[in-house]
Amino acid sequence: MNSRKLLIDCDPGIDDAIALLLAFASPNELQLLGITTVAGNVGPLLTARNARLVRELARREAVPVHAGCDRPLLRDPIDAGHFHGPSGLGNTRIFEPAAPLAGGHAVQFLIDTLRHHPAGAVSIAVTGPMTNIALAMRLAPDIVPRIHELIVMGGARSAGGNITASAEYNIFADPHAASIVLRSGCPVVMCGLDVTHQVRATEARVATIRALNSQVAQFAAELLDFANRLTPNAVHGVATALHDPCTIAWLLQPRLFIGRPAAVEVETASTLTLGATAVEFRADHGRPFHVQWLTDADAEGVFALLTERIGQLR
Repeated sequence: MNSRKLLIDCDPGIDDAIALLLAFASPNELQLLGITTVAGNVGPLLTARNARLVRELARREAVPVHAGCDRPLLRDPIDAGHFHGPSGLGNTRIFEPAAPLAGGHAVQFLIDTLRHHPAGAVSIAVTGPMTNIALAMRLAPDIVPRIHELIVMGGARSAGGNITASAEYNIFADPHAASIVLRSGCPVVMCGLDVTHQVRATEARVATIRALNSQVAQFAAELLDFANRLTPNAVHGVATALHDPCTIAWLLQPRLFIGRPAAVEVETASTLTLGATAVEFRADHGRPFHVQWLTDADAEGVFALLTERIGQLR
């Protein structure tokens, strides 16, 4: 099997950390060219540190981590520390990673990396606000046709929003960036709340990960336990959704998901529905379908994959 060349743009974050572990544990399928970080779930210093911390736990220090944009393109920053904890990684033990950030801004790294490879050779998984990606596209429009596809955790249709009534957090955090990316014509696979809400970290699934009895497995289980104890989840007895890892799971085993071709627009003008994703499935609406909108997931299959791969990180 030929490995897929991959960049990951993220804002770790509990579920970003799990997604990174899944990617780091899959070197046969994913050739990681680099990790870029952006302000989102927590501030830019923390997302950059957290990505390096997860990298160190996975013993993949050769993968460069580049820090990127420290705020959205236009709107005021809005973090999600209320969900991910002040550190971004729940209440797990935090340490300063030994390996430093790579030199150079994430946006320039994205541009240079895509220009260095043949057209269509590199995929990008995006698990945070799309600020870095949008800015790279604006500064270097020639990179758009060089991207094989973007695999994005973002958006909501039938599920409704998780930060407002209609908006999913990653899109809401920088709706103007999301609009630029989705209007670029680049092929996009979107793992929105419609599908990620089907993939829940139940107590039994977390216990299976914990039973792997390794440092990495304990780290992952602690993150998921923290998310499950959050007041909204605990009060309603609902296990936390595994949002960001769905992007990596799709790359590894797309058969675990079902999707539909769609056109997607982002609301940027309305204060009431800012960041909402308008998903159009009708074939006669006149706009090209650049998006594969995921609608269904095999949750047992996703967790089986995650557990198996985390078990390989020692």
